[in-house]
Amino acid sequence: MTHRTFRRTRGLVATTLGAGILITGVATATPAAAATPTVSCTSAKAGLAAKLKKDITAALATRKGTVAVGLYDRTTNTTCTLRASTAYDSASVVKVTVLSALLWDAQKHHRALTTREKSLATAMITKSDNASTSTLWKQLGMTKIKAFLTAAKMTQTKPGANGYWGLTQITVTDEQKLLKLLTARNAVLTDTSRAYANKLMASVVSSQRWGTPYGRPAGVNWHVKNGWLSRATHGWRVHSVGTFKGGGHDYAITVLTHGNSTMNYGVNTIQGVAKVIHRDLAAS
Repeated sequence: MTHRTFRRTRGLVATTLGAGILITGVATATPAAAATPTVSCTSAKAGLAAKLKKDITAALATRKGTVAVGLYDRTTNTTCTLRASTAYDSASVVKVTVLSALLWDAQKHHRALTTREKSLATAMITKSDNASTSTLWKQLGMTKIKAFLTAAKMTQTKPGANGYWGLTQITVTDEQKLLKLLTARNAVLTDTSRAYANKLMASVVSSQRWGTPYGRPAGVNWHVKNGWLSRATHGWRVHSVGTFKGGGHDYAITVLTHGNSTMNYGVNTIQGVAKVIHRDLAAS
C-alpha cells in the first residue's frame, strides 16, 4: 500500500468520523485478561491438523497484540480456530457484511441491484471507499442489517451504533460463517448474489491485496477484504478475510488483530499466519 493510499484510507470507521479522528464514549468490547488460548485444529486429513496447529502457533509466537484466527477447508474438512469468539472493532471488513445484506434484501424484493447500488458496492469493496459504505449503511438501516445477520446466523456480530459501521463488533466465528455463505450454495444468498460478491472481492485494488492472500500458491484463486483502523485503545486494528480455491482445496481464512503498534506490524502478523496456512494446505 502506498503512503498516499494509506493516508487517504486510514479513517475507516465512517466518513462522519473524519480521517484518523478517534472516538470517545463509544462502547467497544474489551477482551478479558485470561490465559492465552491455544490454536485448535481438526481435520479429516491425517496429520494436517497437528501440522497447522504447530505452524500457526509458531507464526504467532513472537508477535505482540491480540490475534484471532479462523480457517475452514471444505476439501479436507479442516477447521482451525484461535480466539474464535473474541470481539474486535470491524474496521472495513464489515463492508462484506454490508454488501451481503444489500444483496439479501434485494433478493427478498425480487429485484436486481440498481446502477447506483452497483456503483456504491463496487467502490466500497474494491477501493474500500468509506462514503459509499456510509450511504449503503444508511440506506439499509439497522432493521435490515440485523435481519440479515439473523438470517446468516451471525449471532455474535453487533452493528455499530449511530452510523459508526467501522465499530461493528465482529468475531472469527461470524466472519467464517459469512465466508462460507459466499462460497457454497445456501438458502441465504443466491448463486447470482454470491457470484457478484466474489467478483468484487477478486477485484480489490492492488494496494489492498495484502493479508490473507499472502503466500498462496500459483493457480489458487483469491477473494479478499481487509480493514485497518487506529484508536486510542488497543492501537491498530488490522484484519483480513479471504477465500481461496485451487490446488485441490476450497478454503476461507479470517485473521483479526488489535494491539498493533503500527498498521504494517498488523499486516505482517496476518501474513505470517496466512503463509503457513497456504503452505500446509498445498502440501496436504
